[in-house]
Amino acid sequence: MSPRTAFLARLIGLYCIIVSLAMFVHRQATVEMVTAMSHDGPVLYLSGVIAVVSGLAIILGHNVWSGGARAIVVTLIGWIALAKGILLVFLPPETAPTVYLGTLRYGQLFYLYAGIALLLGLYLTYDAHPSARKRTD
Repeated sequence: MSPRTAFLARLIGLYCIIVSLAMFVHRQATVEMVTAMSHDGPVLYLSGVIAVVSGLAIILGHNVWSGGARAIVVTLIGWIALAKGILLVFLPPETAPTVYLGTLRYGQLFYLYAGIALLLGLYLTYDAHPSARKRTD
């Protein structure tokens, strides 16, 4: 595993663990916050810009499509972040509530979204931990 892959996997993994646990602890507040954000055009735009920068940083530094599942997952997260950011930057503010609250059914599928983030975080963090290495670098 390259040092860059290990760093990004641990960074993304720990981020997912922390945020998903906070989501589980504060479910109602999280749903209310996402609902409020989906109605706030400037906040959505800023979120989109941050996602575009994050996605581009991962893609430009780690566009790796071989070398095992961990490397591919890190690259996919970069592409997903970029796509989400582009969507948020170009999404008309009046359409955002329909996408988040209607199409994605964030309130109804909250535990699914938080659970996926937690499992992803646990996988990346554990798999990138030096003691979990299966080969020497």
